[in-house]
Amino acid sequence: MLLDMNDKMVSATEECVGPMKLTQEPIQVLLVFAKEDSQSDAFWWACDRAGFRCNIARTPESAVDCFLDKHHEIIVIDGRHSRYFEPEAVCRLIRATKPSENTVILAVLEQQPADQEEPSVLPLLCAGFSRRFVENSSVSACYNELIQIEHGEVRCQFKLRACNSAFTALEHCQEAVEITSEDHIIQYVNPAFERMMGYHKGELIGKELTELPKSDKNRADLLDTINTCIKKGKEWQGIYYARKKSGDSIQQHVRITPVIGQGGKIRHFVAIKRPHFDNNNQVHKLNKEEKCSGENSQSECHSLRHRDRRKDSIDARSISSRGSDAPSLQNRRYSSVARIHSMTIEAPITKVINIINAAQESSPVTVAEALDRVLEILRTTELYSPQLASKEDDPHTNDLVGGLMSDGLRRLSGNEYVFCKNMSQSQLAIPVTLNDVPPPIAEMLNDEECWEFNIMELEAATHKRPLTYLGLKIFTSFGVCEFLSCSEATLRSWLQLMEASYHSSNSYHNSTHAADVLHATAYFLRKERVKNSLDQLDEVAALIAATVHDVDHPGRTNSFLCNAGSELAILYNDTAVLESHHAALAFQLTIRDSKSNIFKNIDRNQFRTLRQAIIDMVLATEMTRHFEHVSKFVNSINKPMAAIEETSTSSLNSDCEGQANIRNSPENRLLIKRMLIKCADVANPCRPLELCIEWAGRISEEYFAQTDEEKRQGLPVVMPVFDRNTCSVPKSQISFMDYFITDMFDAWDAFASLPGLMEHLSENYNYWKGLDEMKCKSLRPPPAS
Repeated sequence: MLLDMNDKMVSATEECVGPMKLTQEPIQVLLVFAKEDSQSDAFWWACDRAGFRCNIARTPESAVDCFLDKHHEIIVIDGRHSRYFEPEAVCRLIRATKPSENTVILAVLEQQPADQEEPSVLPLLCAGFSRRFVENSSVSACYNELIQIEHGEVRCQFKLRACNSAFTALEHCQEAVEITSEDHIIQYVNPAFERMMGYHKGELIGKELTELPKSDKNRADLLDTINTCIKKGKEWQGIYYARKKSGDSIQQHVRITPVIGQGGKIRHFVAIKRPHFDNNNQVHKLNKEEKCSGENSQSECHSLRHRDRRKDSIDARSISSRGSDAPSLQNRRYSSVARIHSMTIEAPITKVINIINAAQESSPVTVAEALDRVLEILRTTELYSPQLASKEDDPHTNDLVGGLMSDGLRRLSGNEYVFCKNMSQSQLAIPVTLNDVPPPIAEMLNDEECWEFNIMELEAATHKRPLTYLGLKIFTSFGVCEFLSCSEATLRSWLQLMEASYHSSNSYHNSTHAADVLHATAYFLRKERVKNSLDQLDEVAALIAATVHDVDHPGRTNSFLCNAGSELAILYNDTAVLESHHAALAFQLTIRDSKSNIFKNIDRNQFRTLRQAIIDMVLATEMTRHFEHVSKFVNSINKPMAAIEETSTSSLNSDCEGQANIRNSPENRLLIKRMLIKCADVANPCRPLELCIEWAGRISEEYFAQTDEEKRQGLPVVMPVFDRNTCSVPKSQISFMDYFITDMFDAWDAFASLPGLMEHLSENYNYWKGLDEMKCKSLRPPPAS
């Protein structure tokens, strides 16, 4: 019967796990391979794709030690080469440990010749293996195998572990619990039930409820009433007399809950029982209310059930006084709300809303109404996106901001926009080493640490291949090759691959823009306060993120891609479409070929950390969360540091230990990296005037081309002011600076100290203002007559 109970537990796992709301950590996988080869690499990258955590062991001993430390859900053992170790022996070693009972062990076998008979799996199963995998070094094949295991055996094992937890809780709870099958055969009783009824579980399990003695104190029709209710799938609760083993009757409060299982049918009944005390002789009145069958009594059953959930204990007085005891009911409702508000798993915004709700209760009507409006705003999702004025106020600002910060889903179209890569880059020979860089280019690169570095001159000198040359110089100066343990040849190949994946046909989003962002990123990383806040992994992540942050950009905005129903918009659900694509493609291209895989030699855990940092920074360049990122940076870093500076006793102590603690916390380092790449990405208005003008012309041309294509395809025009025949470039630049740039760079300057950039920003703003006042719509003033 106990075995039967365990079998039933498996079928009931969905019911047990679901209500428990248990969460599972990422799947842990152990690869036991004596030698690294294409098969072990394929499983490693498959784990990475699936989001699993992976360890590798080379010997049976290290495999057992690693397993006992991590308790992996899946173990993959290489069974192709018995000269290193016997796979069956390794499996038995692991199965001999207690934690392995919930582990799936996979044997990797070599391909059998076509003319040989398929070997039996029985020896593997007897050794303890769960299943086998015929060698296949395709990452997709390994990924599919792991995903099938996760959705099959691993989830079943997880549910069984969850059931064990649930039954452990039942063993220690104070209420008596009885679980029966759909045929009312007892399958489980807990110790509290044994104590209350005087039976030992061995005397009960496997028996039908009808076999047990009944008390004659119940109404004749009560059992029929209960059965009618629970057979319909409804919960029943009320007062019931049970007969103990000693023959005495015990009055119990009973709640019986049907449990739906396989096939959508009732598979179990769970009865929770506790002694009931007859307070004030109201039991008779309660018995009149406990019927649960028939249409007229369903609401009563429902009311009783929910009342029990609101109170930890229940007596006849509290149940029988419904309707006539409204204040008591109201008090219980408030008690329930207070208990919900006291939960510790609420989000910070929920705490804010709860505080405001509490304040409203004792506030004058006018204040309460104002707080209602505050709550309405707080309950929206776009807390950091300022509300735009009407179109008539400033169409340039509205169009520019609306185009950059929305997904642009004004009207979906059947038109399909699929962009093509332009790989027609100039085939200038890539230098073998930095020493072989042509002298004119090498001379230009000598100035790369200056903010005034002219990226346009480098673009011309390298025939539109500035990213490779500048990347080699900057990555070398930051020791990236040493950190990644990769050769300069691998780095060079990777930079060439990334640059070739930018579209040279784009007027703005090309490899020159990537090189410009990389230059700004390196410049910021060299500032003292930034350098003191980040470690080398942060620096390497920032440089890589800057290099790849717009890779394969189509020269169109997210709004355009969403409106056009592009493949990318569909793939990424109209959310951060381009930024998600840039990050994903960068890693796909990098790991595709060992010659350009700059990550191939670093520690696996370090790679995961580096990868997450790169992805986070690339996604931070998406403009819909611009104000959120800036606001968090100001409130979490600038303001606390300014407060410390104000309380410092001397200027020498302004950058004290307290500030370092603020800067160096993991959360704030994340905000610093996001702010760094955001500022590097849109630093054009802070460049020297001639560079600022050149970039303004390029971005305007790209927006003009988008508007032209939207009109040709009949798509919604995302930014109508960017019509090449009517647009005022100075107005668009002024709007961009006012709305996005000035506040962000004020905050970044307060942290990193960038007086030169702020001077350029002021000069450039005045330049565009001057043109606008002259009613000039072009990049430059008209020539003097």
